[in-house]
Amino acid sequence: MADDGLTTRVVCIEDDPKTIDLVKLILRREGFEVTGVNNGRDGLLAIEQVRPHIVLLDLMMPEMDGWEVYQAMRQNEAMKHIPVIVLTAKAQSIDKVLGLHIAKVNDYITKPFSPTELIRSVRKVLDEAASSGA
Repeated sequence: MADDGLTTRVVCIEDDPKTIDLVKLILRREGFEVTGVNNGRDGLLAIEQVRPHIVLLDLMMPEMDGWEVYQAMRQNEAMKHIPVIVLTAKAQSIDKVLGLHIAKVNDYITKPFSPTELIRSVRKVLDEAASSGA
């Protein structure tokens, strides 16, 4: 968790409203503050406004996909340090997943995921970010 004494903020960028609702339900029970948006452009605006501790990012979205959002984050001084967990469908192209690993995403979760898997991944990535001084 964040060490600033405030609630840990999460932005979930996902074009499926049911997945956003699921993420909110799971993470709010754990005390996280979750903002959900359903497209990449709004996602970048939400990251600017919310200044989250972590971003959950779907890859396959219309207009601006998750890969484009990730690249935009890494080119922005205010966002490039924010850890990203990619949410990916099982049918996702392995090339894209490998490309994201090369691009250094912090973790990725395959949909459908379990509440335990989501919580474990978020806590692991936040712990790693805290220990690296991010």
